[in-house]
Amino acid sequence: MTATVSTGRSYDDIEIGEVLPELAIPLTHTLIVATALATRDFQDVHHDPELARERGSKDVFMNILTSNGLVGRFVTDWSGPCAVVRRVKIRLGAPNYPGDTMTMTGEVVGKSDGLVEVRVRGANSLGDHATGTVTIAFTDRPGGTR
Repeated sequence: MTATVSTGRSYDDIEIGEVLPELAIPLTHTLIVATALATRDFQDVHHDPELARERGSKDVFMNILTSNGLVGRFVTDWSGPCAVVRRVKIRLGAPNYPGDTMTMTGEVVGKSDGLVEVRVRGANSLGDHATGTVTIAFTDRPGGTR
């Protein structure tokens, strides 16, 4: 049996103005709590609904490390295994609460010297949760270097 590895996209395939396919991420209590704990963020506002409400929030909410990871995932799911994230620069806005959905959208806004810059937006029913850019570099093989 032979395994095949998809190389995904290549630098030459990508054009400025290209729109990434939307990604809808259901925001569950489990996702918010588990990812906060997985990132070693033990702040009670990310796992204890009662204490989150005492601190002025309507419920637990997603931590920035999870938001950052989901933004990176969105771009690398599109680009494939030959892309390496070089920089994630996001600003947080509306909180991600359980029971909502964050929809990720993106567009290629720059391309130079093997680097591609993607403008990203993660929005929920309250507005923009995360906005910013992700810069990726392309390699010759999955996980390798150019």
